[in-house]
Amino acid sequence: MNYLTNDKLVIVGAGGMIGSNMVQTALTLGLTPNICLYDIFEPGVHGVYEEMCQCAFPGANISYTVDPEKAFTGAKYIISSGGAPRKEGMTREDLLKGNCKIAAEFGDNIKKYCPEVEHVVVIFNPADVTALTTLIHSGLKPNKLTSLAALDSTRLQQALAEEFGVQQDKVTGAHTYGGHGEQMAVFASQVKVDGKPLSEMGLTDEKWSAIKLHTVQGGSNIIKLRGRSSFQSPAYCAVKMIQAAMGGEKFTLPAGCYVNNDKLGFKNVMMAMPTTIDKSGVHFVDPTGTKEEIASLQTSYEHLCKMRDEIVSLGIVPAVSEWSKMNPNI
Repeated sequence: MNYLTNDKLVIVGAGGMIGSNMVQTALTLGLTPNICLYDIFEPGVHGVYEEMCQCAFPGANISYTVDPEKAFTGAKYIISSGGAPRKEGMTREDLLKGNCKIAAEFGDNIKKYCPEVEHVVVIFNPADVTALTTLIHSGLKPNKLTSLAALDSTRLQQALAEEFGVQQDKVTGAHTYGGHGEQMAVFASQVKVDGKPLSEMGLTDEKWSAIKLHTVQGGSNIIKLRGRSSFQSPAYCAVKMIQAAMGGEKFTLPAGCYVNNDKLGFKNVMMAMPTTIDKSGVHFVDPTGTKEEIASLQTSYEHLCKMRDEIVSLGIVPAVSEWSKMNPNI
């Protein structure tokens, strides 16, 4: 089997449903044979290791550990789903305190054991704030760390494709920006359905409102349907993100990235933007939208600032003015 790279990939939280799916997806797509499964729950991660070995991927060099030093040392790429999952009735924000403490430790482990890591993808909720916490604690350059945001856009794309009866990839420009939560900004002005602008498709305001609601509540809908939070879709999207950072196909769906001093006035947050992930890291441009869409993005940004300020008040990260002491790259 020809692999994209031989560099070490660490899957954090590999004993869980998202983590185990990420391991299998990374091997199926041929990213690297050298994958380390890390989790604090030994029986779970051991079980995933056994199953992955029993898949018999040619040339695979799979290992597992509950020791962070063993896991992170020599890592070039990392994806972490190592937080508590969302349960029915919970919002992503309900996970803030506990998961941000986990993110702080995650960032500290990166700084201690693999400061030369090429790219890190953070996908445990609330992803915008756990990723920001990780970035501050890790000391990494901002272009080397992203958070999962693409699911909101693929949910919007799915809803529009089903509404108009077209293949999902025929819907383009269906993107959400800002936070990965119910305060996300849903953009319609750039959407095309089989090459035709959405504005010319006769979509009623009532139907558009229903599609937006479906998008915003997409994660909670999965919980209601399956009795647990999403695991297959976040696993696949996260592996595609790290594949791009490894030098594979560029990832062009929105990703959460560190934004500061942007001309729109968004500062010191991780948020979904129009991004591209490639071998050199993540790059973003300003979103294009109507006045109303930009206003909704501003509202989402303000919500992110409140969550950021909450983790500052909890002492999980220092005051914004002190961040550069912990991470000179921001």
